Amino acid sequence: MFLRIEFGLVLIVLLLAFLRPQLGSDWFGRIERSFGRLARSQRLSVLLVGLAALGARAAVLPILPITDPTVHDEFSYLLAADTFAHGRLTNPPHPMWVHFETFHVFWHPTYASMYPPAQGLVLATGQVIAGHPFWGMWFGVGLMCAAICWMLQGWLSPEWAMLGGILAVVRFGIFSYWANSYWGGAVGAIGGALVLGALPRLMRLGRTSDALLMGLGLAVLANSRPYEGFVLSLPIAFALFAWLLKKEGPSFWRAIRCVVVALSLVVLLAALATGYYFWRVTGSPFRFPQQMDRENYASAPYFLWQSPRPQPIFNHKVIRDFYIGWELPKYEETRSAAGLITSESEKLVKCGFFFLGPALALPLLAGIGITRYGLTWASLSSGTRFLLIVFGVSLAGLALEVYFSLHYAAPITGLILALVLVAMRQLRPWTWRGRPVGLFITRASVLVCLIIPAVRVASAMLQVPFNGDRLETCCSSGPGNWLRAGIETELENTGKQNLVIVRYSADHNVVNEWVFNKADIDRSPVVWAREMGAEKNKELLEYFRDREVWLVEPDENRPHLSPYPTDLGSTPRASQVPASDRRADH
Repeated sequence: MFLRIEFGLVLIVLLLAFLRPQLGSDWFGRIERSFGRLARSQRLSVLLVGLAALGARAAVLPILPITDPTVHDEFSYLLAADTFAHGRLTNPPHPMWVHFETFHVFWHPTYASMYPPAQGLVLATGQVIAGHPFWGMWFGVGLMCAAICWMLQGWLSPEWAMLGGILAVVRFGIFSYWANSYWGGAVGAIGGALVLGALPRLMRLGRTSDALLMGLGLAVLANSRPYEGFVLSLPIAFALFAWLLKKEGPSFWRAIRCVVVALSLVVLLAALATGYYFWRVTGSPFRFPQQMDRENYASAPYFLWQSPRPQPIFNHKVIRDFYIGWELPKYEETRSAAGLITSESEKLVKCGFFFLGPALALPLLAGIGITRYGLTWASLSSGTRFLLIVFGVSLAGLALEVYFSLHYAAPITGLILALVLVAMRQLRPWTWRGRPVGLFITRASVLVCLIIPAVRVASAMLQVPFNGDRLETCCSSGPGNWLRAGIETELENTGKQNLVIVRYSADHNVVNEWVFNKADIDRSPVVWAREMGAEKNKELLEYFRDREVWLVEPDENRPHLSPYPTDLGSTPRASQVPASDRRADH
């Protein structure tokens, strides 16, 4: 619904740009002059952008309250957050682990999330300080918008940089899934913004503070989006090396002392901390948790150049259905030319709708279009050329991945906005038959970006039904799996210790998973477990003999709690795999 509205508004903008481009020019002019005076105070503008993101998301809490997790990845990140919030890096394996086995979580040698720790640390901060991981995500989104504004100040004028920060707020900081799920996005975008924003400052001023910020950004990328962060860092490292080679005499040694030493120190400390975390979780400082989890469960590889691994042995049908019945076919689709083209096209379309939408695609395409004649590589500024190189390298890196979600591209969020703003700057002075068409398009496109969140608010106040956009856009957030969350809250409110056994139907949707647990399972008021055979069920019930035992069937029309049947021998076995295909208990 909101995508169609945005398309309609953009068509109106395009029509008015040629028919009535002077419309509202006095009003726009006054706003721009005030905006410019504010933007010239660069530190203040960074602070205001961050506060605007925090305030905007907090303001819509009555219509979009704290969200519930839905996707496998979210629960895995929340496990990491709960682990860190309790002062631990990982957890000991549970004796009943086979009943709790789930996605993106491994149980040996320790019980932990497979993901890098940065997102979990952000969520844990919210859990410790404010009582809920959501507030860590909320603060992270505000920090992301502020970091993007700071990054843009390194490449563009203060006015364009602050505009980019405001666009980050309205496109990503209010209703997007980055601000309303536990998947992440903001953390990777912060890392990318710090690295990209520090580079031009280092080349101009050579300050130690900027080197430290670049090192911090690299550390964040390595612990949130390590592959995409590495790809982004390659052209930046090359540019820094080329800049260093041009130095001579005292300036060379000053650059070594102020930049190289400081940057190397931060990277070294981050590498040691990350290696220590890996050692505590996997037993080796050089073994990624994600690597170990994929070796245990996955057959399909992450990258196009890799080959599938032998099929693992699974304890549960739903886990095998996900890795062999859902993941592996997606990889096999990329082995044909047609499938690969379709996969790469889907990535571009997703990025287009999420990062740009119609409102920002119009000035970007128009800015490219009006300069296509006479536009050469040499005519571009050196900064724009470099940003385009980094963008191309990052896109190539993303193209090599089999699977894709929009937060994979989070490190280049600030870069994408920078290219949009460069196109706007090119478009702004363009006239058609003496009419300021370019000026109107740039102004009105920003206005559309501001209108769409307001429309979303109005639709909620008018109680217009909304279940989330099919395409991920700036308004794509849904409520999460509130059915599971509602049952968990209901049981927590009883004040008793509860065990919930989950029974799936034979045709269960593998993306809709319910079996996830907190870091300290035995002390959790609600424990979620998979139903297995009579012997295994008896073992589980004996271990949790002091708990109330419930059955939930998520594939029912209205999932609800019912007392778990005592006749263990008659329970259905749809959730099991044959004994011959079952993983040994490690």
